[in-house]
Parts: sequence; C-alpha cells; structure tokens
Amino acid sequence: MSNNDTPDTSYVKMSTADVASPSGASASTDASLVGKHCQLEYCNQLDFLPFLCQSCHKTFCLDHRSESSHDCSCAGAWAERRRLAQLARPSAGEGKRMRDLVSQKPCADDACKTIIGTSLVPGVHCPSCNRDYCLKHRLAEDHDCKSKVPIGARAASAATAAAMQASAKSALERFKLWGKTKREEAARSLPKPKPSTAAQRIIAVNTLKKTAKGDEKIPPEKRIYLFVEAESETAKAKIPKGEFFYNKEWVVGRVLDAAARSLQVQNINNQSSKEEDRLRVFHVEGGRMLEFNEKIEKVLVNGNTIVLLRGVGPPPDLIEM
Repeated sequence: MSNNDTPDTSYVKMSTADVASPSGASASTDASLVGKHCQLEYCNQLDFLPFLCQSCHKTFCLDHRSESSHDCSCAGAWAERRRLAQLARPSAGEGKRMRDLVSQKPCADDACKTIIGTSLVPGVHCPSCNRDYCLKHRLAEDHDCKSKVPIGARAASAATAAAMQASAKSALERFKLWGKTKREEAARSLPKPKPSTAAQRIIAVNTLKKTAKGDEKIPPEKRIYLFVEAESETAKAKIPKGEFFYNKEWVVGRVLDAAARSLQVQNINNQSSKEEDRLRVFHVEGGRMLEFNEKIEKVLVNGNTIVLLRGVGPPPDLIEM
C-alpha cells in the first residue's frame, strides 16, 4: 500500500487473498491453514478475516485490532507516515501565478497598518477608488469608498462635478421661470372669491349644503363643503365645476383625487413625476397652492373654492427657494 493510500485508521481489514496460505491453499485444504492467528501473546485466536496493524505490521483479531488494545510497540508510526505523505503532496496553488499582483505595501485604509501583497496577506484592489486593501477592508463600505476620490482621476472628477453643478443650476432657473409663467397664465382665468360678508357667506354655505354631493358615509359633523372647479386651459374636464363635501380630516392629496374623479379630470399624479403632467390644488380665498400633505380642516372652511390646475409646479415657496 502506497503513502497516498494510507487509511484513516491504524488498522486495515485483510482480504481473503491476503490471508490465504503462502502455498496457495485451495477450498479442499484444511480449514486451519486458512486465516491467521491473532499475534497478541495471550490471544492467538484464529481469524479468517484478521486486521493488519499499520504501525507494527502484525496481524490481530477484531478485539485487538487497535494500537491501544494490543499495546503496539510502534504506536503512532502510521500517523507519522500519513502526516509526511500529506506534506509531500503539492499544494493547490503550486506552480500557478496568484491572481493579484499587488506588491508589498501598507493597506490603503488610513487606520490600518497591515502590510499587504505578501504570501499570507494578499492585497485586494478596489476598482472604484483605485486603491489596494487588506482582506478586512476589501469591501467598499469597510474603507468608505464613496468619500474617496479615485487615484489618477482627480482632475476629471472635479471638472465633472463642476459641470453637474452648473447643469443643475441652469435646470433650476428654467424650472423657476416655467412655474412662474404657468401660474400667471392660470391666474388670469381663476374664479373670484365668493361673497365675503358674514351674512352672504352664511346664505351661500346653507345653499351649498343642500346641493353638495359626496360620500354619504362621512358623518355630517366631519363634512366640509366646497366649490370645486377645473381650470379650463390646463385641466380639461368633462364637468367644469361642481359643489361637493369631503371629510375635513382628509389631506389635500386625497381631496384632489376625489375632485378629479367627480369632475372627470385625468389624474396621473401617481404615474408621472413630471410637473407639467401633475395636478395641483389652488385655494382661491387663500390665494395660494396647497401642499398635498396639508389637512383641509386647517386651510379650508365651508364655502371656500378650490381649483384644479395642471402643470403649474409646486407651491411658490418651493419654486423660489
């Protein structure tokens, strides 16, 4: 048996051929000539399939096959041969060139002093920042890659950043101008506020409560009654205006959705991020655009008028930042 075939135990079971008589005993030979006796001094049992000790090379029965059971005179010899055979085998990477060719240098992480590029500590190259790191700092988040300017690309990076900043500033200016123009165009066709005296408002609200439509499940004490219109130039509607009531706990965005359905105005606010496609709510009495997340009970009262506009941009205080 060769070194490479060394078993994992100190003993091996012998085959029938191994235990056959040297003279080649046949099936008709005396049974006592087949098999071998256990070589332990006080055992001497005849075993037809004995075990061979890999350390002392003697034959033993099942009960005395291990080194400890027969007090082996060469205990551990098989284990030493096995260890030497494993050391003699070529390693997986022997004769092959390592993938990383990082020369010996400190890890590029500022707080790390590990020397990389050795046989025990290979270096890992980060293509994003163009630096070499140890295994501990090889991942981008471990060496804060985002905050580092790539080596050899500093001039180009600065020029790119300046170009992006200039482009963003130009786009913001264009957006401001576009929003201002849209609001001026819409303001020309916006309805005028309803009667302003207390008596006129009471009469108008009472009339509105009789004619307004809405979800009957809304409790009367939570209803707010409004005049709703769609601006003809920007928000094409099959029903140009109407009188409705909503839950005062709703936000402006939910009121917008309900009003658009009632007036049959196309509403793609949830499908498009472009301001020219989005509907906005204008409060006539307040003279301003309403934010989507504002609660209507805080910005509107019974008898107020809201107008649906498209493409006018966010409220002025956001555009003119």
